[in-house]
Amino acid sequence: MTQTDAFRWDVPPQFNFARDVIDALAGSDRRGLLFVDTAGNRHDFTFAQIAAASQRWAAALRDQGVRHGEHVIVVLPKTPQWLFAMLALLRLGAVAIPGAEQLRAKDLLYRAVHGEATTVIAPLANAEEIDAIRSGAPNVARYLLVGGERAGWTSIEPLVAAARPFAGNPTTPEDDAYIVYTSGTTKDPKGVEHRVAYTYAKRAQAANWFDCRPADLVWCTSGTGWAKSLWNVLLGPWSCGSCIVVHEGGFAPEERMNLIRDLGVTVLCQAPTEYRLEAKLPNLAAWSLPRLRHCVSAGEPLNPEVLARWRDAFGLTILDGYGQTENSLLVANVPGMDVRPGSMGKPTPGHDVTVVDAEGVPCPPGEVGDIALRGAPPTLFTGYYKNAEETLASRRGEWYLTGDRAQIDDDGYFWFVGRADDVISSGAYRIGPFEVESALLEHPAVLESAVVGSPDADRGNVVKAFVVLRAGHEPSAALVAELQSHCKRVTAPYKYPREIEFIAELPKTRSGKIRRVELRQAELQKKGATAASGFV
Repeated sequence: MTQTDAFRWDVPPQFNFARDVIDALAGSDRRGLLFVDTAGNRHDFTFAQIAAASQRWAAALRDQGVRHGEHVIVVLPKTPQWLFAMLALLRLGAVAIPGAEQLRAKDLLYRAVHGEATTVIAPLANAEEIDAIRSGAPNVARYLLVGGERAGWTSIEPLVAAARPFAGNPTTPEDDAYIVYTSGTTKDPKGVEHRVAYTYAKRAQAANWFDCRPADLVWCTSGTGWAKSLWNVLLGPWSCGSCIVVHEGGFAPEERMNLIRDLGVTVLCQAPTEYRLEAKLPNLAAWSLPRLRHCVSAGEPLNPEVLARWRDAFGLTILDGYGQTENSLLVANVPGMDVRPGSMGKPTPGHDVTVVDAEGVPCPPGEVGDIALRGAPPTLFTGYYKNAEETLASRRGEWYLTGDRAQIDDDGYFWFVGRADDVISSGAYRIGPFEVESALLEHPAVLESAVVGSPDADRGNVVKAFVVLRAGHEPSAALVAELQSHCKRVTAPYKYPREIEFIAELPKTRSGKIRRVELRQAELQKKGATAASGFV
């Protein structure tokens, strides 16, 4: 089932997000940004102020020599300066390489050299780490500093303050806009290339799934180094004329709930991990959130018990969405849809998505296969930068392969199984980790869980769960048996974890996704590679 027949992308022949969206919104005196700093102070910016600031940034970067098509690494935290810099690069037609502020010298050097960057924009707090890459990245000609002064750096803010506004250069949909690096859990990170058409196309998911409207106060909590910050901080809500929240601080469940209430957030996008930890708060329903009307989540599937807990507390169903750095929102539960807890939803407008087999043939309902997208909508990346082999490997005939596995039911709903390399072959069974993790999370002792295959001489692999316990619960053999019995009751008995290990925290990527690959590799090192691929 697809939703492409009545939908047209209609990308204009010339488009520049900063000029055609932000400058157009500047004609009204509406608030476009509510910034909350680490001390809790609030700062309002109108669209006119945002437009003027980003125009001065564009002029300052131009005067420093940044040109159309140049690659610029931006390592800035969740502050207005990140927004102004990213808008300025769009104005110039330069290519932004977002970088999380937690990146270390090795990560930064790889991006600088592989990404052929000519410029780095960074805060004073990251300057020492970035200085360590200078000798290895002779291609970087400019180091522009935000928030202070340092030898060998050019302080950008005095230049911005003195600059005359520059609206920018015309750009076309085919111009490059971003190189966003993946997490690189098993290999070097891959540079995902997106064009200007992508900056236009993000409005579709913001309107149809995120449900942003001009009167809304929209908060997407994503960090600046990841694709979701492009989706739902920089591009999506402003395409719909909404005001956004940017919070400089980190995540603490109680503080987050207080901010949602006190700021009057109406539309919320959080990572699944954040929703999970909030759902574990013993008094979740005590927070009154009368203005919050809509909640979404993307990055990993949300467990049914988390959905139920949030709905019981606030009367709102969190709408799960599925997409990747390489694309946009491909499958989702959207407003007005009959949500089936645990389902990814259905394909979004403009995306011909299905599940295909090894030959690229669509699978019948109930059969597990690879999630695939047909064609090349403007939301889809153009390729992996300087990596033709990986780009080619992502295609199977006319289909782009996401690398994720799912099945579709008779009514067209998608049900996530796992990453292609996360699915566990155990005996005669193929087991997706998500269902087992969801079963574990229903137990009151479990805070977080991750499930992988652990090598086994008889079965090829057995299901092993790594469990983080909630406060007040201690590891024990009795608790292992209790959790195993619990899983047998709430899911198919053959899926229960034959092994359970209690750990203090799960390994995660910088974007918050569980690194199951790290857990699998540890099991292989511990037991040896006794499992054969495709063992039945």
